[in-house]
Amino acid sequence: MDVRTAGAIQSDSGEIDYRALFAATPSPCLVLNPDLVIVDVNESFRLATGYGAEALVGKFFFEAFPDNPADREDDGPQSVSVALKRALETGNRQAMGMLRYDIPVPDRPGRFEERWWSPIHTPVLRPDGEVAWVLTRVEDVTEFVRARQGIHRLVASMSPLEQEMEAELYARARELQRLNEELRIAHAKERKVALTLQEAMLHSPDLARHEDVAVRYLPAVGSLSVCGDWYDTVDLPEGRFAVAVGDVVGHGLDAATVMGMLRSALSAASRTVTSPAHALEVLGMYARAVEGALAATAVTALIDTRSRLIIYSSAGHLPPVILHADGSHELLDQATDPPLGARPEHVPRPQASTAYRPGDSLVLYTDGLIERRDEDIDISLTRLTDALAVHAGLSPPDLADALLDHLAVSRGARDDIALLVVSL
Repeated sequence: MDVRTAGAIQSDSGEIDYRALFAATPSPCLVLNPDLVIVDVNESFRLATGYGAEALVGKFFFEAFPDNPADREDDGPQSVSVALKRALETGNRQAMGMLRYDIPVPDRPGRFEERWWSPIHTPVLRPDGEVAWVLTRVEDVTEFVRARQGIHRLVASMSPLEQEMEAELYARARELQRLNEELRIAHAKERKVALTLQEAMLHSPDLARHEDVAVRYLPAVGSLSVCGDWYDTVDLPEGRFAVAVGDVVGHGLDAATVMGMLRSALSAASRTVTSPAHALEVLGMYARAVEGALAATAVTALIDTRSRLIIYSSAGHLPPVILHADGSHELLDQATDPPLGARPEHVPRPQASTAYRPGDSLVLYTDGLIERRDEDIDISLTRLTDALAVHAGLSPPDLADALLDHLAVSRGARDDIALLVVSL
């Protein structure tokens, strides 16, 4: 069966055209049937050898590429013959070391060109386990050999084992290059999926109705652009609304998945219970049933625009900050409790309230914004409040951006960052 017609899939069917893939493969490849007759050759093989499908298909391999009668040092044909026979008998892939296999010069009968190769023979099996074809990939390593101070010096100075190891290293280096490219493509696809997932989980319908709220999200440097930090805004009756930020331990898709579960649970609780403390109580009970949620932190604040009060509660999270118009500040640290899931039994969470004035700003954030390795948390908080004092009076978007720049994390940090700024 001719591999050029067997298995070809119409590209307009939406399936993969394997014939087109074979033709586009960058490594020189040819396909042999069990009688070692050439049934197909890709374009890369033609470029490497000068022989294309029209000159090779239908020919016995060793007829198309015979021994070089002028040079008895060329033992490549014999070695390839042994490897192909072993591939047919065992059905197993045969990776060969570097070998010399001279090839006829096109259009010059009787003339051969000295060439070095690193071949791999891969059997393609039928459903019954018999070999249907052998896919032979040949990497041209001639220039590599010549670069090693000349072919004859290389051969004379290296033992057979060293030659085999050298060829294997070169072949594996090429293979590693190919795998790295595959990994890059796979990483790009995974990152696209991750970004779509993160965008869906962080979507807050109520946020669009608040021009007085700005949010920023920055994943840790080197991550997939997904993380366990979150922010949320929830509209409530009678001119009130709640804001929250939270932090799940870890990075990547696992942390983002837990984050999505906790964020949704807190959003639902904030809409159904009467206070921030009660909402965190519900979230804490839920967190104990979620794998990976242990030690997650969160803080939520209810903003009552009629009474100009902020009512808040924290589950192990860093304190929000009220920034006054004159640059002074107030840390909301009077209602702090252990992280979610930290207690084996239910205990009511604390709650506190404070008044605000028009022109004040409320800042909620996760630890990636301010914490630095081997630094006391009080120093980190002072750095934050000093930065806020410098930028008092800015709009929420401008203040959020100024904080990221001032704290040198606008291009990313070692930890994830979620930042929410409210103009009161």
